[in-house]
Amino acid sequence: MSKPFFEVFPSLQLNTDIRDLMGQTEVERVSATKRRDFLRVYLKSTRLIQKADIWTTEQEIKKQLFPQANLTVKIYEKFELSSQYNPEKLMDIYKESILEEFREYSHIQYNALKTAKIEYPSENEMLLTLEDTVLNHSMEGEILQILEKILVERCGFSVKIHTAYVEKETGRFQEEEEAKIRLKVDAIYSRTKGRREEGEQTASAEGSGQSTAQDPETGKAAETAQKPKTENAGGVTKSFQGGSRGEFKRGEFKKGEFRKGGNFEKGALKRSDNPDVIYGRDFEEEAMKIEELIGEMGEVVIRGKVLSVDTRDIKNEKTIIIFNISDFTDTMTIKMFVRTEQVKEVTGDIKPGAFLKVKGICMMDKFDHELAIGSIAGIKKIPDFTNTRMDTSARKRVELHCHTKMSDMDGVSEAKDIVKRAYKWGHRAIAITDHGVVQSFTDANHVWDDLWKAEKGKRKEAGDENPDKQDFFKIIYGVEAYLVDDLKEIVTNDKGQSLHEDYVVFDIETTGFSPVNNRIIEIGAVKVSGGEIVDRFSTFVNPDVPIPFEIEKLTSIRDEDVMDSPQIDVILPQFLQFCEGCIMVAHNASFDMSFIMENCRRLGYPQEFTYVDTVGISRVLLKNQSKHTLDAVAKTLGISLENHHRAVDDAECTAHIFVKFIKMLEEQDIHNLTEVNALGASSVDAVKKMPSYHAIILAKNDLGRINLYRLVSQSHLTYFNKHPRIPKSLVMKYREGLILGSACEAGELYRALLDGQSDAQIARLVKFYDYLEIQPCGNNKFMIASERVRNVNSIEDIQNINRKIVSLGEQFHKPVVATCDVHFLDPEDEVYRRIIMAGRGFDDADDQAPLYLHTTEEMLEEFSYLGSDKAEEIVITNTNMIADMIETIAPVRPDKCPPVIPDSDKTLTEICYNRAHEIYGPDLPQIVEARLEKELNSIIKNGFAVMYIIAQKLVWKSVEDGYLVGSRGSVGSSFVATMAGITEVNPLSPHYYCSKCHYVDFDSDEVKAYAGKAGIDMPDKLCPVCGEKLHKDGFDIPFETFLGFKGDKEPDIDLNFSGEYQSKAHKYTEVIFGAGQTFRAGTIATLADKTAFGYVKNYFEERGIHKRTSEIDRIASGCTGVRRSTGQHPGGIVVLPLGQDINSFTPVQHPANDMTTDTITTHFDYHSIDHNLLKLDILGHDDPTMIRMLQDLTGVDPQTIPLDSPEVMSLFQNTSALGIEPEDIGGCKLGALGIPEFGTDFAMQMLIDTKPQAFSDLVRIAGLSHGTDVWLGNAQTLIQEGKATISTAICTRDDIMTYLIGKGLDSEEAFTIMERVRKGAVANGKCKEWPEYKKDMLDHGVPDWYVWSCEKIKYMFPKAHAAAYVMMAWRIAWCKVFYPLAYYAAFFSIRATSFNYELMCQGKERLEYFMHDYERRKDTLSKKEQDTYKDMRIVQEMYARGFEFLPIDLYKAKAHHFQIIDNKLMPSISTIDGLGDKAADAVVEAAKDGKFLSRDDFRQRTKVSKTVIDLMVDLGILADLPESNQLSLFDL
Repeated sequence: MSKPFFEVFPSLQLNTDIRDLMGQTEVERVSATKRRDFLRVYLKSTRLIQKADIWTTEQEIKKQLFPQANLTVKIYEKFELSSQYNPEKLMDIYKESILEEFREYSHIQYNALKTAKIEYPSENEMLLTLEDTVLNHSMEGEILQILEKILVERCGFSVKIHTAYVEKETGRFQEEEEAKIRLKVDAIYSRTKGRREEGEQTASAEGSGQSTAQDPETGKAAETAQKPKTENAGGVTKSFQGGSRGEFKRGEFKKGEFRKGGNFEKGALKRSDNPDVIYGRDFEEEAMKIEELIGEMGEVVIRGKVLSVDTRDIKNEKTIIIFNISDFTDTMTIKMFVRTEQVKEVTGDIKPGAFLKVKGICMMDKFDHELAIGSIAGIKKIPDFTNTRMDTSARKRVELHCHTKMSDMDGVSEAKDIVKRAYKWGHRAIAITDHGVVQSFTDANHVWDDLWKAEKGKRKEAGDENPDKQDFFKIIYGVEAYLVDDLKEIVTNDKGQSLHEDYVVFDIETTGFSPVNNRIIEIGAVKVSGGEIVDRFSTFVNPDVPIPFEIEKLTSIRDEDVMDSPQIDVILPQFLQFCEGCIMVAHNASFDMSFIMENCRRLGYPQEFTYVDTVGISRVLLKNQSKHTLDAVAKTLGISLENHHRAVDDAECTAHIFVKFIKMLEEQDIHNLTEVNALGASSVDAVKKMPSYHAIILAKNDLGRINLYRLVSQSHLTYFNKHPRIPKSLVMKYREGLILGSACEAGELYRALLDGQSDAQIARLVKFYDYLEIQPCGNNKFMIASERVRNVNSIEDIQNINRKIVSLGEQFHKPVVATCDVHFLDPEDEVYRRIIMAGRGFDDADDQAPLYLHTTEEMLEEFSYLGSDKAEEIVITNTNMIADMIETIAPVRPDKCPPVIPDSDKTLTEICYNRAHEIYGPDLPQIVEARLEKELNSIIKNGFAVMYIIAQKLVWKSVEDGYLVGSRGSVGSSFVATMAGITEVNPLSPHYYCSKCHYVDFDSDEVKAYAGKAGIDMPDKLCPVCGEKLHKDGFDIPFETFLGFKGDKEPDIDLNFSGEYQSKAHKYTEVIFGAGQTFRAGTIATLADKTAFGYVKNYFEERGIHKRTSEIDRIASGCTGVRRSTGQHPGGIVVLPLGQDINSFTPVQHPANDMTTDTITTHFDYHSIDHNLLKLDILGHDDPTMIRMLQDLTGVDPQTIPLDSPEVMSLFQNTSALGIEPEDIGGCKLGALGIPEFGTDFAMQMLIDTKPQAFSDLVRIAGLSHGTDVWLGNAQTLIQEGKATISTAICTRDDIMTYLIGKGLDSEEAFTIMERVRKGAVANGKCKEWPEYKKDMLDHGVPDWYVWSCEKIKYMFPKAHAAAYVMMAWRIAWCKVFYPLAYYAAFFSIRATSFNYELMCQGKERLEYFMHDYERRKDTLSKKEQDTYKDMRIVQEMYARGFEFLPIDLYKAKAHHFQIIDNKLMPSISTIDGLGDKAADAVVEAAKDGKFLSRDDFRQRTKVSKTVIDLMVDLGILADLPESNQLSLFDL
C-alpha cells in the first residue's frame, strides 16, 4: 500500500520547489539489499519530475538520513500523466532531462541522442534519425532500450521507436576550422618567436621552474620542456656531501655570511660573478610553487614578483629588509638582514614589480607567527614568467561594453589599465560603460592624454606637422543605463474616450509568460457600465499541452480541469463577442493583451483594441505604494480578493479597483482616456517604480557627451530609486549625438526574447536601438541553473537566443555587435570580483562568468557557431563601424570658466588701497605700495580678482555676523588678501606703525634684526612722533609662495569658518552668484584597504581556507578602489558662471544618492573639474566657534587680545601662569593642555625640545607639527645633534625658498625646489631633476644637513597657515590664563569629544581614581576611552586651579553648552553618558513645559530610556522625583 512521500520521509528537508513536487508523490515501496548498502525507493507521481530533482532528492536522503552509512540511494520513479501528454509533448518538456540521464550512462549515447532528429509519424510512433557512424550503429540497441524504459515503463506510453540514419555532415565549416587552426598556430608562433631567446636565458638562469602562468590554448599550467640535471624535490633542496655549484649544505652559512667561495670581500652582498645575482651565491634549483609551502620545510627555492618592500633599522647598524613575493598561486614574506649601508644597493633591485628567484629557509616567523623565508642563501633576477595575452589578429575588434571600478561594487579593473591594454593590443578604440555613472571618464582620459602626447611626438618626428587625433586610438564615452520604458502608455490606442464608456475588465491564466510559446487556460471577465458590473464571462480553455506544475501551484488549475473544455479557437470568438463595443481593462494589461492579440493574429481576427492598464493608473494615483501587484492594490483600496490567480476572481477585483480609480481620476479633473495618458506621462513616481532594463548609451560627439550628462544628472536627481533610472521619453528628448545599444541579458530585448514576447513587441523594441548586442555564452551560462529562467536549459539555448538577435539585426537592418561585458581585465582577475560579490551576500559569487577583456581570436572562437563570416562581421566589422561613427572627444571641457563679478578688479583695488591708507596713512610707504602694486598687477592680469572678491564678501559677512574667520593654506602670503580682510596674517616684513600719525618703521636696525621672524616678537615701543603706543605687525612671508614668481599659479583660497556658521556661509554663496549656480564639490567613496582586507579574510575563513597575511594583502590590493558610494567635500563649493550649463562640465547628483536632501553635488570627483570651475573651500572649524563663545562669555573682542602677553607665552614653557605645579596635573610640564595646535603630547614634547621664546617660534613649531617627516627623524635629530636650531631648521615651506634665494640661487629655481620638496616628490624619488638641484644647492654653500633634511620631507605646511593657526590658538590661550572658567566652559562645550558627567564632575578624587584606572589600562583603551582620558586631563587641570562643577539642574542646564553660575561650571545635559544630542534637546524642551512630577512623567515627556533614567537617579539628578504620579494611602 502506497504512502505519501513525506509520511515515509517526514524529517527530510528539501528546497521549496522540490518539496512541493515530492509532496504530490507517493512511495509504493522501499527495499534494501541484505548488506544494507543499497536503498531502492519506488515512487509514483501524477506530475512530471525532472531527473535533476530526483537526483537531488536521492542525495538529500543519503546526506540527511544516513550520513554515516556507506549506502547508495536510488529512486525509481513512475509517472501517471494526464491525457494532455503524448510522446511528442513529453519530449518537448522532458528531453533535456532525458539527455542528462544519457550523459550519466555514456557520453557517446548522449551525443548520439543530442544530435538526432526526432519525428512523430503518428500519435504513438517515434522516428529517431541518427548520424550514420559506426559508434551510433553499435549503440543503437542500448539507446532504444533506455528510451523505451523511460517512455514506456516510466511514463506509461505505448510507443514504438524506430531508427533511421543520415550521412554525417562534413566539411560545412572545414575552411573555417582550417583558418582558425592557422590563426592559432600564427599566434603561438608569434608568442614563441619573441620569447625563444628569453626562454633560453630563463632556462639557464633558473633551471626549469614550473610555470604557474596559463597556457593560452589549454588553460593549464604550462611546464618548461627541459628539466635540469640537478637533484631536487620540487624546489626543496636536498643535502649533498660534495656541494656542487648552486647546492649548499646546512650550516654553510655563519652569521649571514658565506664561509668559503670565490675571491669576494668579507661581508660582500654578492658571492657570484653572475650579473643576475643580487645577493648571496648563484643557484640552479627548480622553484616550487609557493602554495606548496605548507610548513617548516627547510631550504627551499621559490620565484615570483615582488609586491611590496619595507625596511626596518635594528641594532648594530643592521637593517631588516622585508618583502612580499608572489607567484600568483600564493604569496610569501621574505626577511633578510643586511648592514645598513648596503640597504640602498639591495633595494635597487628588490623593488615592487621585479621578478626574483629566492633560496632560503622556510620557517615559522616568531614575530608574525606565519610561515616566512629567512636565512637567505641567494637572490637572483629572473625574466617575467607570466603569460601576457596578446591580440595577434590582423584585423582587431573594438570592445563596446566595459566596466571599471566605478561600477558600484561590480567592476574590479582600473579605467587606466583597461585603456592601456586595448591600446597595447592594437585596438582602435575602447568604450567605458559603467553602471549608471560616468565617473571613470576622467581617469581614462588622463591615460589617453599621455598616450596621445607620446604618439604626437612620434608623428612630429616623422614629419607630420599637424597630427590629427581623430585617426588615433580613441576612448568611447558611454554608460550602461538603467532604462525604463515609459513610452508604454497607461491607455494603449486611446481615442479620447470618456471614463464612463462601457469597459470589459478581464484577466487570463496561462501556461507561462510567452504569448508565442504558451497557452491560455482560463479567461474571466466582467463588463462595467455606468460604474456598475452588469455582466460576467468565465471559462476554462483547453491548452492542448500539459499545465506545468508551477502554474498548477499558482492557479490550482490542473490538466483534469481543462481537458473537457473547448480550445482557444472556440473560446476566443465568444470572448471577443462579449467585449464588442467595449474598452478592455486589465491589471498589467500588456501581458493579458499580448496573449489575446497573439491568438487573434493566429486565428485571423482584428487586433485593434483600446485597452487600459490599472497598474499604470495605480503608479500615478497611489504614489506612496511600494508594490502595485493586484493583491497589494486591493488591500490599499479595501477591496476583497478571494481565490487570487483565478481569472474570474481577479477580473472582478480589478473591476472594483478600476471603478474606484475612475472616481479618483475625476477628483483630479480627469474625464477621458487622453487625459489619463497625459497624467501618466508626467509621473516621476511611475518611472521610479517601473521595471528597469540595461541599455548602452554612447556619446558620438561633444553634443552627445553633454546630452549623456543630462541623462545621467536626471537619472540621479529625479528618477533615482535603487538605481539611477533613465526613462525612454527622456532619451528621446536628448537623443541627438547618442548611439543606443541593446546591452546584455538584462536588456529589454533579451528579456523579451526569453519571455517569448510577440513579434510585434520584439519589433517595437528592436526599432528603438541603433545596434543590437550579443555576448559569449559563458556570460549567460548562469541562466541554465537558474529556476527563474525556464526557457534556457543548455548552452545551445543561449546560442539560439544569440542567433535570434543576429536574425533580428538582419531583418531590421541593425548592426549586431559582439561584446564581452568586461568586468575584469584577465581571467585570473575574477577572484577580486568573486570576493566583492561574496562580501555583498551573493550566493553565486563563486560561479563567476568569464567577463574579461577578450582578444579578437577569443571572440571569433566564441561565436564560431555562427559561421566564420558572421562571426567576423559581429566581432570585427560592426564594432569598428560603431567606433568609426564616434569622434575623439574629451570628457571634460578644456577651458577655464571663472564666475564673473562686475568690476571685481576695480573693487578689489579700492578695498585694498582704502585699508592700506587706514593703516599706513595717506602717503603709503614705498614697501607697502610696491607690494600692493606687484600683487594687484599679477592678480588682475591673471583674472584672479574675482576669487579675492568672493572670499572678501564671505569673510566680511561672517565677521559682520559675529564670527571670526581663520585663513588656511598660503593665502596669508598675499598682502592683498590682508588688506581685503580675507586673512589677518600680514605678510610684510616685521614693522612698527602708528595708527594716530601713521609713523612707520620698516628699516631701522632694530626692526631688521627681526627679519624672518614676527613683528609681534619686537619690544613694545612708543611713537617717536606723537608718543602713542606703536602697533607691531608683519610675518615676513613672500607673495611668491601663494601665486609663484610669475604670479600665475592658480590661487587656492581656503577659509576656516565657525562650524556653527559654515552652512550660512554656504547659503551666502547663492546670494552672491544666484540660485542654482553653486554646487557642493562631489567626492567618490571607494573600498578602502582595511575593508578590502576584511572582505578577503572573511571570504577564505568562511570557506575554511587558511591564507597568509601577505596573500590576503595581495588579493585585497585588487579589490581596493572599487566605488561604494558618493559624498561631498566638507567645505567645497563649485561655482557655475551665469549662462553656462553644468552638464557641459559634469553631471550632478545628490550626495550618496540621498533623495531626501536638497544638496546637489558634482558627479565627477571635484579634482577632475577644478581646472574648469572655481572651487571655494568654506570649511567648518572649532577655533572660530570657541572664540565666539569666549567673546559671549567674557565680553572681550578677540581682535583686541594682545599677541605678546608674557603670561600666555609662559604656557608653552611651564605651568606658572596657571598657578599650579606639574605634579598637580599628572606631571605635565606645560600649561598648553587644551590649546589648539599645541595641546597634544606630541606637540608639547616639541615645545619642551625646542624651548620657544617668541611668537615666531610657535609659528615654526606649528609648521613642524603639521608636516610629514619634517620633525621626527629630521628637524628633531638636527636640533639634538646641534646642527640646527628652531630658527634655522626647515619648519615651513617658505623657509626653503627664502633661504635658497638668500644663498644666491635663482628665484624661480628656489621656488621650484620648494614645491618639489614640500609635496614629497624629492623624498619619494619622483623628482628627476633633484641631482641637478642638489648640486646647485651645494655649489652655493647650502650645508649638507640642509640638503639631507629636504630629502626627508613628505609634506610641508605654509608659514601663513601656521601663523593663522597660532593667532587663533593664542587668543584661546589668553582666555585660559585670564578668563579660566570661560575657557573651560568653551572647551568642554566645543572641543571635548567624550566628556562624561559621571566620571568627571563628581569631584577631584573620583576623577583621579578613574584616571589611574585608565593609565593602568592605557595599552588596551578603546578609542572612546582614549578620548575620555584626554578630556579628563583638562578637567584635572581645572580642579587643580581651584574650580569646581555644579550638579546638573534640569531646569537651568543647557543641552550642549556649559554655563558659569556662581563662579562654578554647570555641565550640559548631553554630558550624561547614553544621552545623545537629540535626547538632550528633548529634555531641555520638556523642562520648559514645567516641573517633572515623577520619573514616569520624565520618561514620557523626554522619551529617555530607563537605563539612562536609572543612571540619572544614581547621579542625584532625578533622585528627588518619585517613581510614578500615583498617590498611595500613605501620602494622604
